[in-house]
Amino acid sequence: MSERPARRGFASRPADPDQWIRAAGASPRNDSATGYTARLTIDVTPDQRGRIKIAAFQRGVTVADMLRDLLAREFPPAEGERP
Repeated sequence: MSERPARRGFASRPADPDQWIRAAGASPRNDSATGYTARLTIDVTPDQRGRIKIAAFQRGVTVADMLRDLLAREFPPAEGERP
């Protein structure tokens, strides 16, 4: 009978604890004034998903950042509305 492999812990220790601690105090990468975000789920075809990922890679940004910029450009805040 074969033995079970040793279980890994839920989280491993960081390689550089000092940097890990400093990173916890960093502000989240969020440009919104409130600091809160909401998840948006859309259905796209596998081909569309591939094209989006390639475009983001070619631009040197993440898909999320690229789509946030696109949505901000296409749907700017209304007059008098907070950005």
